[in-house]
Amino acid sequence: MKVIIIGAGIGGTSAGIALRRLGHDVVIYDRMRENKPVGAALSLWSNGVKVLNWLGLRAEVAALGGDMATMAYRDGITGEVLCDFSLDPVTAQTGQKPYPVARADLQALLMRTFGEDDIHLGRQVVAIADDGASVTVTFADGETDTADMVIGADGARSLTRAYVQPEGAPEIVREYSGYTNFNGLVPVNPAIGAADAWTTYVGDGKRAAVMPVAGDRFYFWFDVPQPDGVPYDPTEGTAPLQEAFAGWAPGVQALIGAIDPAASLNRVEIWDITPFSTWAKGRVAILGDAAHNTAPDIGQGACSALEDAFALGIAFATNTVGIEDTLRRYEAIRVERAGELVLRARKRGEETHAYDKAVTDAWYESLRGADGVGIIRGIVGNIEGSPVNLGAGVL
Repeated sequence: MKVIIIGAGIGGTSAGIALRRLGHDVVIYDRMRENKPVGAALSLWSNGVKVLNWLGLRAEVAALGGDMATMAYRDGITGEVLCDFSLDPVTAQTGQKPYPVARADLQALLMRTFGEDDIHLGRQVVAIADDGASVTVTFADGETDTADMVIGADGARSLTRAYVQPEGAPEIVREYSGYTNFNGLVPVNPAIGAADAWTTYVGDGKRAAVMPVAGDRFYFWFDVPQPDGVPYDPTEGTAPLQEAFAGWAPGVQALIGAIDPAASLNRVEIWDITPFSTWAKGRVAILGDAAHNTAPDIGQGACSALEDAFALGIAFATNTVGIEDTLRRYEAIRVERAGELVLRARKRGEETHAYDKAVTDAWYESLRGADGVGIIRGIVGNIEGSPVNLGAGVL
């Protein structure tokens, strides 16, 4: 079976690897002209790591991952430690240690593993046609390619998503989550946080945080609640952070001072999409952000895309009625689970960004002296429904 995948991101490349391992002929097209992932790093919780292990990348991913042994929350203004606890229970309960990883490193690994000769960049798909026996994609330059199946991993503004929706269905639109995220990489610095800790400074609905990744680096991010469309020029560098976090704790000031905007500083408005139920039509299906654009508030966006790849691979390894039937089964596996993660992330974002100040203040107070049991319960709760667990993911 020949498969065309539209999109060379984490979801597209991992799905490509899964389908190739089943012996299928897979080619990937992406409109980007070079591998420049949006965002400096990502959280690979146990469910995401397990998919990569299943793809044969256990050692490689472990080498890319940071040693995140503990989690600490600090008062953003005073720097006071609100709570500090081990993340070992996450590993013990799920069977896999989580890893923060630099996004570009993971993306490069997945592209190499799939085979870069069969990833064609600078190819924008503008039309899809399914005649019942094959699917043809048309590129912006007028050229075409035909396959037995097309998988749209083409991101939050997906062309493929629009194609698979039923005729007359309401338009699916992205919704602003209420805040802007600044992120990047800096050298590990104990003045900011422990080298093996996920450290988060909180206050006024804002967050400043670091996680360790390979290479003695911290992945950092700042959340700034603000309207969408606020102008920003990259030449401003860290000026918006200096303004938003003026008067914050010394650790936050050390973090801002460590940022080299020319080397690693991204600014992203955070949007999501309300869950919807149609992911497949005929010989065409979607995955990743095209199917479940998720805010980063629970760290499950990339993990959910990896779950898609796992589910797609299992569906094609075990079902034999036909492509259309298998894609419907893939859709049935994923729609409810992925949609639930979107809504959990949305709820978490509302709680942490002071959209209701009383709710956020209550959350801050709950952190003071916390033993981590409730927080870990939430983390594990996001993992335990994963299809990769096969019914025995949490002990």
